[in-house]
Amino acid sequence: MVAPPRLRRVTVAEAVSTYLSSVSAETLRGVLSPTTQRNYERDLREFSSLAGPETVLDDITGADIDDFLLRYQITPDGRYTDPRTKPDGPGRSAATVNRFRQSVSRFFTHAARDGWVQADPMQWAAPPARLRGGLRVARTALSATAAQALLVTASTKPRPAGASASTATGSAGHPRPDHDLAVRDRLIIALLLILGPRVSEVARADVDDFVREPDQTRWRIKGKGGTVRTVSLSEPLARALDEYLAALRPSLLARRPGDADAARALLLTWRGRRIDAQAIRALLNRCVARMPEEYRRAATPHALRHTTATLLVAQGWDVKVIAELLGHASIATTGVYLDRIEGELAAAIRSHPLSTGLPAEMGSEGLLETDIDGENVAPRA
Repeated sequence: MVAPPRLRRVTVAEAVSTYLSSVSAETLRGVLSPTTQRNYERDLREFSSLAGPETVLDDITGADIDDFLLRYQITPDGRYTDPRTKPDGPGRSAATVNRFRQSVSRFFTHAARDGWVQADPMQWAAPPARLRGGLRVARTALSATAAQALLVTASTKPRPAGASASTATGSAGHPRPDHDLAVRDRLIIALLLILGPRVSEVARADVDDFVREPDQTRWRIKGKGGTVRTVSLSEPLARALDEYLAALRPSLLARRPGDADAARALLLTWRGRRIDAQAIRALLNRCVARMPEEYRRAATPHALRHTTATLLVAQGWDVKVIAELLGHASIATTGVYLDRIEGELAAAIRSHPLSTGLPAEMGSEGLLETDIDGENVAPRA
């Protein structure tokens, strides 16, 4: 038998620092994604602030964890609201609190394994909150017509703004004529809609991840947990990629000579830096704002991922194929992405094999017995 590790009474600050160093190492090895690393760093630094950096980690109880979670929930999210200027701003959602809880739980699992605590206090904390609330419309799939309208809008150059040339955008939010990134934006929206990648996967895509051959273009997508999946681009999507690489990317890259990361990156900003997830969300918002009003509604890159899955299922594709496209380890995860398609339920009921066998009205002798094809057999005795 192997003896358990001897208890080390470390402070919260020391434990968090050591743990985040291991997270950084796992990210470098490709086990964790940079986005996951940032989430852990943000959550655990906030945990350290809530618990007190000099608190001995082993002194934290389950009741303390409940107190930390409550204080975290009622504090405004610093990503969107500055708690120093708006201390009474809206608190965090149950989903955000549960993500924070998961980060802390994994930290304490590591702490118990390394002998920083005698027992994991998370096992005595209150269970996580159930996710309640209304439908998050911005994260649901677009209809086929709305998705097509978005793709057309992204493929159309914005009208020049009528505002002063000294501003980057006009009153309607249109970019200046010299900020023409329509070729890049069309490629980004097309990748999101047609292939359904995560926004982080698009942001960290490199030019070398694309294998371009005369008859086929393939994208080796670096997914979660260091996994890699390969998807083929359709001919129109491959042409959009070629146009961006030939017509726009060289001029963007020239703005950052000597930037090694930009030289690798597929998608660049106007200033020649690698694009990030926030910039992709912003360009999607700009495209949505230019869509025809009848199709316009808030949408996130995650909604376009839902759209890819939902529309492919509507076309009859097997869920296993869609799971492979999206990079899901389980088709159960893919099922969460399949939003209801308008009219699909009614169509299913109309095509039910027994629907045609139901008599139009009740006869004086009772219901007619019918076979599976709807043919009358005999009146019921």
